[in-house]
Formats: sequence, C-alpha cells, structure tokens
Amino acid sequence: MYCRPPTPYTPHESTRQTHPSAASTRNADPAVNHLTLQVEEGEILALVGESGSGKTTLLRLICGLEKPDGGEVKIKGGTVADARKWVPPERRHIGMVFQDGALFPHLTVEENIFYGLRRKCRRHKCQRAETLLCLVGMDGFQKRYPHELSGGERQRLAVVRSLAPEPTVVLLDEPFSNLDPALRRGLRSDIIRILKELRTTAVMVTHDTDDALHAGDRVAVMRKGELEQIGSPREVYHHPASGYSARIFGEANQVGSQWVRPEDMELIPAYAPNSHPVMIEEVHDAGRHLEIRVRPQDVSPDIRWVIYDATQPVIKPGTPAWVRFRGEK
Repeated sequence: MYCRPPTPYTPHESTRQTHPSAASTRNADPAVNHLTLQVEEGEILALVGESGSGKTTLLRLICGLEKPDGGEVKIKGGTVADARKWVPPERRHIGMVFQDGALFPHLTVEENIFYGLRRKCRRHKCQRAETLLCLVGMDGFQKRYPHELSGGERQRLAVVRSLAPEPTVVLLDEPFSNLDPALRRGLRSDIIRILKELRTTAVMVTHDTDDALHAGDRVAVMRKGELEQIGSPREVYHHPASGYSARIFGEANQVGSQWVRPEDMELIPAYAPNSHPVMIEEVHDAGRHLEIRVRPQDVSPDIRWVIYDATQPVIKPGTPAWVRFRGEK
C-alpha cells in the first residue's frame, strides 16, 4: 500500500461546500501534508503522535472516508484516490476496526461476521466464522450477542469481522483504548498473532506508545500532519530523530545532539573513562527502579538528566556522582 497524501491546496468555494477536505480547511493548516508512506504486504505499521497530529485523518484518507486535496493513495498498485479518481470505501477491499468495535448489537456473533460475507454461501460463511473464532479462542460463541461478551471479546469479534472478507489491508483506529491494562496486553498479543498468522497488512493508529512499540513492525511518528520519523521500534525508541520523537516515547535526556533513554545511563560512585560528573537532585522510588534526577556538572546549567536504576543502594539528594552510558551510546 502506498500513500502520498496532500500538498497544501485551497479548494474553490463550491468545493468547500460539497466536498469536505481531510487535508485542508478554511483558515487551518492541512491535517495531513507532504507525507509519503509505503506499507509492505504482511507488515504491521503503527502510527503514533499527539492528538491532532493527523493520524486518524490519514487512516480516513486510506479507507476513503475523506477525499484528499492532492497526492495519491494506492492499494496493491491500484490507485484509489488522486486528482482525477476516487474509489468509494466499499470498493477498496479494506477492513476497519474502531476503538468501540462498532458491532451490530441486534446480530449474533456469527451474524456480525457474516455481514462482510453476504455474497458467499452459508456453508462458506459458517466455516470462515468458525476458523476465525477458533483463532481468537471464541469457538462456541456463535449464537451469543455482543452484550453477552466481555470488552475484550467484543474487540476480538470486531477484528474477526474485519478479517472475514480477507481484505487487502486492515486499518485499526485505537483498538485497545477502552480496555484495562491487563486485558489490553493480552488482546494486543492475540491480535498481533492473528495478523501475522494470516499475513495481513495492517495500519494501526494509537496514542499509546507501548502499543505502537509492541505491535508495529515499523513505527511512524506523526507531528502536525507530517512524518517526523519512521523506523523499527528499536530505531525510533533508541535513536530518535528529534526531541519530539524522543519525548513521545517517554523520558529522554539530551546529551549534545543525541537523545538518551534513562535506562541507557548508569550512575556510578567514582570516575570512570567517558563518564560525566553530576549532582543528584531528586530520588524517587518507582517500584521497579529508582528515578534519579541529576544535574550534569560539565554541560549547560539548565540541563537535567533522569536515570532509571534498579541496582543502587540508598542515595540522597545533594550527593555527587558520575554518569556513564550503557550499550551503543
């Protein structure tokens, strides 16, 4: 799947009234701008960014719920949107999973799955439903209604329903956001496993950086409608391209032109080669580790670093120490 949505463009007055644009609106910056993105077959791409960064708009452009002002969207080499052509959502062969599941409450589990298989014979529909329900551990749930399912089961059903017609690509919009943390982790693992087993191409939008790092083969960081960085989870986490990319995944320390994670820094009591002198300012016990805030002595006085350390004995603010970098730094 290839997506090159829009360059800045202001539509004519008549266009504004009849064709709402996802890319630019009156007196507003484009929601998606100067962005080129290619998703390989069988790949899971996670889109992450602040609210208003353009993630959901990009998803809507891909599936056809919004019309771009410019650029193009291609699926399996075929153009579904450009300046002259626009293919409606129902003809793009795309599966959608929303954060609330969007299930039909008056239909049973199997009837929800059958909805995308309307042109198939009943035998095929039943076999497809059984196969997919077995994959998510819900075989035997065929005659239940959505209100009889737990939150995790409803979301599993939403994923199964989107996969039933064997779509070219599945788009997931905040699929885990309504679940508690323990249920979220289990569902996330199950959905990743299913997508991989079926070799399904997927694009997932999420605010949760843990979801992005765990689910994505690659992670795309969006900012103000543009692509800030894209790479493997390890690349975007340990080698951020900017302060924005660094901080969106949690605490990050600026060391010269680089950004270093707190767990990649080690506090030591005495000088060692390539270490920096620091003064300890704050110590907080976070359970799994100590969060130690220090003031480097050999850089700008405004700089502060945070270090995660699970091995230190009791230390107190006001104590001098040294910091060195683990691994590649």
